[in-house]
Amino acid sequence: MKLIRFGKLGKERPGIMIKDKRYDVSPFIKDYNEEFFENGGLKQLQEIFKTQQLQEIDTNERWGSPVARPSKMVCIGLNYAKHAKETNAPIPAEPIIFFKSTTSMVGPYDEVMLPKGSLKTDWEVELAFVIGKKASYVSKEDALDYVAGYVLHNDISERAFQLERGGQWAKGKGCDTFAPLGPWLATKDEIPNPNHLHLWLKVNDQMMQDGNTDDFIFNVSYLVSYLSEFMTLLPGDVISTGTPHGVGLGFKPPIYLKEGDVMELGIDGLGTAKQSVVAYAKN
Repeated sequence: MKLIRFGKLGKERPGIMIKDKRYDVSPFIKDYNEEFFENGGLKQLQEIFKTQQLQEIDTNERWGSPVARPSKMVCIGLNYAKHAKETNAPIPAEPIIFFKSTTSMVGPYDEVMLPKGSLKTDWEVELAFVIGKKASYVSKEDALDYVAGYVLHNDISERAFQLERGGQWAKGKGCDTFAPLGPWLATKDEIPNPNHLHLWLKVNDQMMQDGNTDDFIFNVSYLVSYLSEFMTLLPGDVISTGTPHGVGLGFKPPIYLKEGDVMELGIDGLGTAKQSVVAYAKN
């Protein structure tokens, strides 16, 4: 099953996607949030699909992030061997963890805004997964039981903020529009092996990232188990698993995003997304 959300930013409603058509489930489901996942919402959604006549969504409706703002968004740094190599970083002995502001979440086709003073904004195609039930001290063997599904994520990163402003990664990760998600959340039955998925990203039609999650240093099961040792993962939480080689920082000289650039990205089974880059605009 593919879960989607649609409508204006901040006023999105839940829907589902079936054979390239989007259907509104908002008369039956409030939103794809912590309460939904915690209380068996996925099973309820299957029943709704079987028994209810659903209204098709207008094709002009904006695509939103397929999940509502979660309690947290946890990201893993340097989780692909080739990416660690291109950045001249040692292979991590344990996962590198940082948080991405949930206010950075936007839809898959929304604009990405360069933050004020940005000189080194970069792209990062990533596989993210969504937690389906409360997870604390989970074993690797049981870890996938806690995953609700998977989603395409572009982990936009301002490298100067990240690396040159005190060495705190979150500074370069949480700016507004820096977490485009979607177009849909695919339930885990649609993605039988998350550790072998092709993922890619283009900038202005030029292929920059072309990798596979089989280059993971720490796979999805390991990450669920590991993270649950240090924090309770709540239903609806988004975990992003890192990016393959080909980021702008890794080129010599580095290549960074500028106003007018267009990013296109995709992952097997999770669709494609497209984001245009715009200059900082004061609200």
